[in-house]
Amino acid sequence: MTPHSIRPRTDLREMLRAHIIARSLACMEAAQRRRVAALQSPQAMSAYSQVIRKAVQGFYGTLPAGPGATPPKVIPISVFSYEGYRVENVLFETYPGWQVNASVYLPSEADWTPPYPVVIVPVGHSGKQFESYQLPCQYFARSGYIAICFDPPGQASEKQAGNDHFVDGVRDYLLGRTSSRYFISDAIRCIDYAATRPDADLSCGVAMTGCSGGGTTTTFAALLDERIAVTGPCCCLSPLAALDIRQCYNQCPEVLMFRRYAEGIDEADLICAWAPKPCLLMAGEDDEVFRIEDVRGLAGEIEEFYKRWGMPERFEFAVHSGGHAYPLEQACTFARFMNRWLLGRPERYLPNWSEKTFSMRPYEELRCYPRTDVNMRSRAVAEADELASKRACSSEAIRSAIAKMAGLDAPAQVPDSETGAPFQVWFHDWRSVMLRVEEDIELPATYLTSRLCQPAATLLHLDDAGRHRLLHRGGPLARAIRFLEQGVQGLNLLTVDLRGWGDTAPAMYPYEMAPWGSIDRYTAYKTAALGDPIMAMRIRDALAALAWLRSRPEVDPARIVVTGSCVGAIVALHVAVIDGKLAGLAAMNSLTSFRSLIAAERYPWPADIFLPNALKYYDLPDLANGLGCPAHFLGMRSGDGGLASETELAPYRVDHITLVPEASEAQLPEAVERVLRNGD
Repeated sequence: MTPHSIRPRTDLREMLRAHIIARSLACMEAAQRRRVAALQSPQAMSAYSQVIRKAVQGFYGTLPAGPGATPPKVIPISVFSYEGYRVENVLFETYPGWQVNASVYLPSEADWTPPYPVVIVPVGHSGKQFESYQLPCQYFARSGYIAICFDPPGQASEKQAGNDHFVDGVRDYLLGRTSSRYFISDAIRCIDYAATRPDADLSCGVAMTGCSGGGTTTTFAALLDERIAVTGPCCCLSPLAALDIRQCYNQCPEVLMFRRYAEGIDEADLICAWAPKPCLLMAGEDDEVFRIEDVRGLAGEIEEFYKRWGMPERFEFAVHSGGHAYPLEQACTFARFMNRWLLGRPERYLPNWSEKTFSMRPYEELRCYPRTDVNMRSRAVAEADELASKRACSSEAIRSAIAKMAGLDAPAQVPDSETGAPFQVWFHDWRSVMLRVEEDIELPATYLTSRLCQPAATLLHLDDAGRHRLLHRGGPLARAIRFLEQGVQGLNLLTVDLRGWGDTAPAMYPYEMAPWGSIDRYTAYKTAALGDPIMAMRIRDALAALAWLRSRPEVDPARIVVTGSCVGAIVALHVAVIDGKLAGLAAMNSLTSFRSLIAAERYPWPADIFLPNALKYYDLPDLANGLGCPAHFLGMRSGDGGLASETELAPYRVDHITLVPEASEAQLPEAVERVLRNGD
């Protein structure tokens, strides 16, 4: 007889991604059905628009900008005059200490008479010093418009520290918020600023246009501020089913806000719900990200909405011959669109965009030197502390919150499974197990049962680095179950690869070659958009594995200990709290707190550790304090990956918890023995 693995029904390396794709596509298909149904009548279209607007508003809550906000206090920085226009660089706040670094392009008074209409130009994943922003803004100013351009947080901007879209933007998931609020608030705050200028004419509203991420900011902001009357998103939209879902593009977390997929907010919805206000959608024929064939399909769907409103002329689709950029040709096209639909003056003069009088200015002439001490990270820390001061952390409230976040509508059921024949290895039998926790999700597991003691105490082990890592070559798990000890009562062990770990780790896809791409970011952001985060899925997986163990006759159900390493330890902690009947917990190299993760400038933890909404209800020390069983924590880690400080460990120093701050995984056997002894 030889040991064997159980043949999976699916390709385990593709399983998790296929699961995410299938669920995401189902959301987008539902969204498309909703759009089609809306076309039946004007009343249906109005109702549809309200549904989309309400969902988008729900992503943001109350913003510190808009018609009711306090007018901004403006700090002038510098002024530069050029042929046909001038630039004023100014600073003003959106959030306290959070400054917008606006470069305001103004028409020459020799050519145009104030007051001037206004166009807001948010920058995408770039910087306002680059060609796709400088040259269009110059063109708008020379066409008689005030063009207000500002940097996003992070990227190539003046506001890089603490504002990395991926490292820092993902922190907002824990707070139950979206980092998109910074991009959108700043854009709307620019309108507030324009309203303070005597030379600005907002009587007809304002226009907004931007490339890439700036176009995305435009489409979301338009649904949140009625002062935006005309939009021109450029090189930023294609159906989510294409780029994001089927092609597995790694978008930033700010555009994959919690439950975006679940709410069915496709890219087309952002414009269809804004119809029939005028929109010029722009695209590059050779755009290397937003493929033109996908964008054409999206444009066709939007066009149908404008036709049903009886205003097809208010939507235009313009394609330029280049790639992912906002060329002068498109600036001219949008200026013509603004003349017609913002001002009602299609005959208004426009300069020749092909003239060589448009030129790049030195970056120093656009710099505003905003504060860098207030950023996504610093604000996240402050908001985490504010949430902590308001939380009611009773054990029942925490269990209820975990159950809600993890989608636990009922106690975990024993999953379908396939178990291999036993293979004797010294004083244990080794079996391969496949736990089929969902129709399309199966979890490979290894099950070792003691030959000398039945029913026996049992370990359930969770490890983000793979289920066999601590078994190999007499590792800590092998020693913990007394693998080679003759004549002693050994322990059983079920070590399982939760989805995305070990044998089920997803294979790399092409877009994950990008510097901002990674598999953990993909799984974190996409499942957050589903409203079912990957951490929640893994908690359910672990509870299903626990239910399977309890169904086994060789397991003593009163003496089950859950153990975990790194992120597996965090899942194990959640399982121990929600289950409430375990004999103990042994956690190795666990994170001390989500708060320390938010505070760390850099962290080694994967993006999928950021459990959306968690800090609204609890932090990890609250879970540990609410355990109903003895626990052993070995070598706890801070958010930056280093050993936890005494301050961070202090909340864990309670009677039922044993801390070994500088311990290694080698001490797992002693920890398990002590936990079982304390529980007996």
